[in-house]
Amino acid sequence: MDDVETRELRYFVAVAEELHFGRAARRLGIAQPPLSRAIRLLERRMGVTLLERTSREVHLTPAGEVLLAEGRGALGAVSAAIRRTKRAAATAPSLVLALKPGGDARLLRTILDRYAATAGALPVDLAFSMGVRAAMVRDGRADIALLHRPQNDLTGLDSDDLHTHRQVVILAEDHRLAARDAVSMADLRGETLPRWPESRAGVSGLPVADSNQLLHLVTLGRMVALVPEPMGDRLPPGVVRRPVVDAGSATLVVAWPQASTSRQVAAFVRAAVGSVD
Repeated sequence: MDDVETRELRYFVAVAEELHFGRAARRLGIAQPPLSRAIRLLERRMGVTLLERTSREVHLTPAGEVLLAEGRGALGAVSAAIRRTKRAAATAPSLVLALKPGGDARLLRTILDRYAATAGALPVDLAFSMGVRAAMVRDGRADIALLHRPQNDLTGLDSDDLHTHRQVVILAEDHRLAARDAVSMADLRGETLPRWPESRAGVSGLPVADSNQLLHLVTLGRMVALVPEPMGDRLPPGVVRRPVVDAGSATLVVAWPQASTSRQVAAFVRAAVGSVD
């Protein structure tokens, strides 16, 4: 069988996500007939049925489900390779570190100083994000990220632990639990929790995009949130924090793409790990 082309994967992923040839064609900016032909040709060449079609509906077959998952990963890897290649060719190369504001456990200055002292160190650009730091590393927008386990999805990334801290719950000062000195996970059952864009699969809750939105919703009493203890040090008026006696800990990690061969990334990781030795 001939190799599948990137264009064919893009076409298939669009149809598989939309489950509608017309919408997929509009998304891709092409006419529907050539899109339909391309999918039929892909199925013929692979020797499998990817989509079940009726006059009204399109469904993925088990083989289609597999190709959707693998195809997304492959397209993401191609995009990441292109971004990293272009950045490597820049006249002034740098490392991009993705992190959330205040999410460094007060280690960032030490990490940056240790890395800057290594031979051939590059300038480090900081990219602040609450919701897509892991995705930025996966797709090549960032080289490294500071993330939290288990809150962040580390799929496709390697990581080393830096610091483990307790979690606290933040809630409105007039919340029913605010009068307590401490709460348990059982006390939080039925409460609305946040769901970040890069939360692990299966996490439910109210979608939030950044810390300002999170704190605003907590202030309004629309949700409560489990956060690493350092984040609970910087709360606006109207929001309080309480320890959660049986909450799991949160571990700050430095993360980078799996199978990375970058010497600069390796040097930064060594500096990060060395900062907590």
